[in-house]
Amino acid sequence: MAKIKNYIGQFHPIVWVLLIGTVLSRGAAFMTLPFLSIYLSRHMDLSPIVIGLTVGMSPLMGTVGGFIGGHLSDRFGRKPVMLISLFTVALVYYGFTVASSPGWFVLLNALNGLSNSFFEPTAQALMADLTDKEKRMKVYSLRYTAMNIGASVGPLVGAYLASTSAKLSFAITGTTYLSYAIVLVILLNKFIVHHTGQSKKVVSFSNAFSIIKSDKALRYLIIGIILVNMGYVQIDSNLPQILEGSLENGIQIFSTLITINAVMVVFLQMPISHIAEKFRLMQVMVVGAIFMAAGLVVFSFVTGWTVAISAIVLLTIGEILIFPSNNMMIDRLAPEHLRGTYFGAAQFRKIGNFLGPIFGGYLLSQFQGQIMFWILAITTIGSVIFFSAGNKSFMKEITPNRQETIRT
Repeated sequence: MAKIKNYIGQFHPIVWVLLIGTVLSRGAAFMTLPFLSIYLSRHMDLSPIVIGLTVGMSPLMGTVGGFIGGHLSDRFGRKPVMLISLFTVALVYYGFTVASSPGWFVLLNALNGLSNSFFEPTAQALMADLTDKEKRMKVYSLRYTAMNIGASVGPLVGAYLASTSAKLSFAITGTTYLSYAIVLVILLNKFIVHHTGQSKKVVSFSNAFSIIKSDKALRYLIIGIILVNMGYVQIDSNLPQILEGSLENGIQIFSTLITINAVMVVFLQMPISHIAEKFRLMQVMVVGAIFMAAGLVVFSFVTGWTVAISAIVLLTIGEILIFPSNNMMIDRLAPEHLRGTYFGAAQFRKIGNFLGPIFGGYLLSQFQGQIMFWILAITTIGSVIFFSAGNKSFMKEITPNRQETIRT
């Protein structure tokens, strides 16, 4: 019992609320968004292009919205940005229950992506604000685990509601976000959260963008993670098409692989992260990229269950190593008064989620699945070049007072 109390006590109560909220909100979102295209195709006479545009508006808005939201949190504080974002997302899902035209769905999903992109970097920045430096890697690993717990449970409930009452799933998700926001209002009022940016001069939006543009280490890191995401996103985009077209039980194998991926992240994230903490971040990210590339190569030889499971195991280990380490690297790069801005800028990595399906789809149409996986494995390994360049740039610039020397 004492060990449990000590474990809980090592993090601020608001950090735990954010972690629990991540499980619930991510689970609720995955209960609805993966089935949005099914809902639109069943209840509205829309072409696949319009449905694709509607669904794609969320990640598209999130690509640029993160930087804006992160900077606003540095300038005006974490609390208003987080709460306005959560209440807006709640309204979006309630809006889905009454929307009756394609235009409303496009607008609402765009607003959903923008609001979430405001919330995510701000929440990450607040977690860092409230956590000692030596414990932040553990927090980022816990957050990634929480995301995957929600992502693994949500679709199971969503699959049932999609065939019974899709509007009920929208209402449940809206209520979940609303409850999350109300709890945060209470706790943020109860605990005095000192916003680190208020003790220093907070720069304007244009100056903040200039700082990000001039930070070579951050720029290289973002490019590297974009390349990683281009490979990783194939699991959700082109892999199911390839498995369905080449294997008799392809869809069954794919659904099993998604479950294995989520379960591995939930149960192995903390043990693997504990081992990874003994090594340098750059070493962990390089090893992660190698595992992910190896998984993509193995996928190119899939003929049945054994090879497919081997591939997803390799890819998931790479995922566990690289994504939390990427957040930790952003944390180390960021001056305290620009932490939200830096986490926001890191959202540009979603460009890889946007380009990956397009690039992979092109390769698939021009060649075949095997060639597609090989090229994307090489692309993923290419991230190591940018990670290394970013690390060298950071080591050249770093001084005992680095956070003071970045021009504001």
